[in-house]
Amino acid sequence: MEHPYLFFVKLFELIGLDHFAHTYPHVIYSWVVMAILIGLGFLGVKAVTLIPSKGQNFFEILISGLEEFAVSITGEEGRWLLPIIATIFIYVATCNLIGLIPGFFPPTASINTTLACALTVVVFTHVIGIKYHGASYIKHFLGPVWWMIPIILPIELIGHLARVLSLSFRLFGNMMGHELVLAILFGLAGLFFAPLPIMALGIFVALVQAFVFFLLSVMYFTSAMEHAH
Repeated sequence: MEHPYLFFVKLFELIGLDHFAHTYPHVIYSWVVMAILIGLGFLGVKAVTLIPSKGQNFFEILISGLEEFAVSITGEEGRWLLPIIATIFIYVATCNLIGLIPGFFPPTASINTTLACALTVVVFTHVIGIKYHGASYIKHFLGPVWWMIPIILPIELIGHLARVLSLSFRLFGNMMGHELVLAILFGLAGLFFAPLPIMALGIFVALVQAFVFFLLSVMYFTSAMEHAH
C-alpha cells in the first residue's frame, strides 16, 4: 500500500536513505515505537513516588492487570514470565495504535513485523519447555505410546508451525485491512471527518488484537510448562 505521507520516511529521505525508507517503513516505525517505549519507561521509573501520579497509577494498573491475568492462566509458577508477556502486549498495542496518528505507519501492518513477533513467541515457548523439562520436553511431540510417534510427531510439528502462521497472519491481516480502509476514506472524504468513526473503531481493534496476541502467547507458554501426557 502506498502511503501519501509518512513523516519519518520523509525524514530518512532528507538524509539520503530514500530506498531504505520506502522499502522498510515498518522497520523505521518499529524503531520509533521502541524509542517511545524506552522513553516512557525511563520517565516512568524516574517519576516513581510514594504518592503516585495519574501516569504512574495508569502503568501500575496496566502491569498488575497483565500480571494477574497471566497468573490466573499459568499459576503462580508463571509470574516470572511478566517481563516478556507485558512487553508483548505493550509493544504490539503501541505498534497498532501508532497507525492512527496521521503521518505514522503501524509496524504490525507489515507481515515482517508480525512474523518476527510470532517467531519470538514460538521459540521462547520451546525455551520454556526445555527449562522446565530438559530433554524430556521431546515427549510433548511424541504422544503417549511409542508406536504412535509416526502419527503424532508430524501433527505436532504442523501444529507448532500453524502457531506461527496464526499469530502473524491474524495480526497482520487486521492491521493491514484497517490501514486500507483508513487510506481510502481519507482519500475520499478526509476533510469531512468521515474516517473518524473508523479511527474510533481502530482503537478498539488495535487493543483487541494486542490482547489476542498476548493471550495466545500466555497459553503457548503455559502448555510448554505443563507435563506431557
